[in-house]
Amino acid sequence: MLIERFEEKGLSHYSYAVGDAEKGQIAIIDPQFDVDVYLDYAEKHRLVISHVFETHIHADYISGARYLAARTKATLVLSGYDKGEKFEVGFPHKECFNKDTFHLGNVNLEALHTPGHTPEHLSFLAWVAGEPKALFSGDFLFVGSVGRADVLDDKETTFLAKKLYQSVKTTLKGLPNHLPILPGHGAGSLCGGGMLSQPSSTLGQERLTNPFLKPKLTEKEFIDLLFARTPCRPDYFSQVKAYNCLEEKKEMPTAIPLDPQTFKKEVDKGAFVLDLHDQKNFSRGHIPGAVCIGAGAKLGFWAATTIPYDIPILLVAPDPLRIDEAVRSLARVGFSKITGYLKGGNQHWKEEGFPLEAVGEIFPDQLDHQKEVHLIDVRTPREWENGHLEGALHIPCSELPKRLGELPQGKLLFICAGGYRSVLAASLAKKEGRQGVSHLPGGMLSLRARKEINTTI
Repeated sequence: MLIERFEEKGLSHYSYAVGDAEKGQIAIIDPQFDVDVYLDYAEKHRLVISHVFETHIHADYISGARYLAARTKATLVLSGYDKGEKFEVGFPHKECFNKDTFHLGNVNLEALHTPGHTPEHLSFLAWVAGEPKALFSGDFLFVGSVGRADVLDDKETTFLAKKLYQSVKTTLKGLPNHLPILPGHGAGSLCGGGMLSQPSSTLGQERLTNPFLKPKLTEKEFIDLLFARTPCRPDYFSQVKAYNCLEEKKEMPTAIPLDPQTFKKEVDKGAFVLDLHDQKNFSRGHIPGAVCIGAGAKLGFWAATTIPYDIPILLVAPDPLRIDEAVRSLARVGFSKITGYLKGGNQHWKEEGFPLEAVGEIFPDQLDHQKEVHLIDVRTPREWENGHLEGALHIPCSELPKRLGELPQGKLLFICAGGYRSVLAASLAKKEGRQGVSHLPGGMLSLRARKEINTTI
């Protein structure tokens, strides 16, 4: 049996190839939006992609399932349990139900209905010669956790949490401890809370260490623990989930170079300026109103939680070679209105006589001398619980766009672990018109390195 894991690090997303290497037949489970990675893999290893499976209708990224199936002429297999639900797939596919089995050479893939994260959720159990070999658990079971139950809306949350409890109790019963567990996400994903960083586990290990798999855990205890661990639900989940149901197909957007004058006209028409510089360079000079999300693996994740979906996006990059990578990251989470990027970057903008703004930087050795500055800690709840500056206000960065009104009046100093999120948060506050905004370069890591930190837990 062949199993290959593909990781999209920015979204902590795992997709899989599974099948029979000798027969040359594989399936892809939960593919990402840009499907070239699977086509290249199949071509390199001389494999045929005969099936494309989805564990559920995804909320955190644009699915590549229908695109991959169309490119390979593979059978697109989706859950049949979406009928009558709030989100229902509207394009042609083969419906799949509990215990349905699909043959991939000598590997059999059995569908298991595991509702809770969503009503239609399926997991897939791989069998070889009558023995279970791996469970592709999607967003049902993670390493150290389970999927969140509030993806649909608050009204359905308790109902789905009960379904999730039953799925844990019934689906996993009788399966062997040595069975590999291959989840759809790892630590850093918002599809569940408290995931561990390792990409896979075994059922036996989860039974020993996963708090949701304790044998005597009551339904109420399970639900209380689930709600306590669930991170804030991003607004973009509903939009992405709705798109993944539609027959409409998105194309990979293309960002064209714009001279400063044309770029300025688009800004004046209301386009959103996304600056991809690092914290240092953004802080010392950027286009007024720009929001900083540094180029790299987490660009799509943070864009989805902080940028509106209904307005065009303009990019500013330190290097034009970063543009294609950025466009792909944005497309994976559903951003298709990318108007273009600033040709020549901020330097060209400045040379043409347009102004640049700055975000204040307060360094660790300056912190004790700040007067009447409100400290805003934008790290995750777990980071906050492990220690924070005394007197700081805690607003996780993913929640900040909805909670900007909670920021106190006066000077603001944003703090995170290393500076990536704090400059993002500071730029969001500046875009809303706040004055006296600064951030702490290096964040809590730089403070702890100086051993001059007074934290409370």
